[in-house]
Amino acid sequence: MSEMIRTERRVGWWKITLNRPDKLNAVNEAMLGELLSVLESAAADPLCRALLLTGEGRGFCAGQELGPAVMPDENGPPDLENLAATWHHRVVRRIRALPLPVVCAVNGVAAGAGASFALACDIVLAARSARFLQAFVNIGLVPDSGASFFLTRAIGEARARALAMLGETVDAARAEEWGLIWKAVDDVALMEEAEKLTASLSHGPTESLAAMKRMFAAAGQNTLDAQLDLEAALQGAAGRSADYAEGVRAFLEKRAPNFRGGR
Repeated sequence: MSEMIRTERRVGWWKITLNRPDKLNAVNEAMLGELLSVLESAAADPLCRALLLTGEGRGFCAGQELGPAVMPDENGPPDLENLAATWHHRVVRRIRALPLPVVCAVNGVAAGAGASFALACDIVLAARSARFLQAFVNIGLVPDSGASFFLTRAIGEARARALAMLGETVDAARAEEWGLIWKAVDDVALMEEAEKLTASLSHGPTESLAAMKRMFAAAGQNTLDAQLDLEAALQGAAGRSADYAEGVRAFLEKRAPNFRGGR
């Protein structure tokens, strides 16, 4: 690989870094292909029980690079539908479908698809200097990569519409206040806190965490009855796991549980 995606394997978890700092980690097809390959490798590794996604340099991800693949030319307009479906949306789907928790550390600007990649993760921390931007309107496009989905569910339709139509920037403090992210963190503390959080998740009950991802993914579409049925089924599966037995033993013995996971 060309190291546009840098992978560091830690004990129990992986750190994935978008690595085009000279472009504010703007993505192209080759970079997205590398990212998809890394996500597949993490999913296939039984020793990987959590992921941390971040960016190198001053930005997390400035979205799609304005290169030849997206530029109108003498041959006509680019096929942006195919670009989104083939690359950006596959990344979002893969992050959401991973059977392990994904933490995102937003270290700078997260714009366009870059903001969506962050919001697709399970827990998002952002440096106080970070900012989120739906930049599509500035070049006559519409939000993609799940932006309309994530924004509407996280901050409500009124704010989602305004951010998309006005292209206004949201800083980390406001993103935390609105519930767009989990927490805003001092810049110097961001990576240490994100790594500590990811390591903690890697010691958690893996099957339970994966079931939670399924549960929350379904909650937006399910009726209450359907969600209750899903909760009952997933609770039943969790109750049959070795991690539940260990958790109960640890509680009764007044010690920290030693979860081994089931991946």
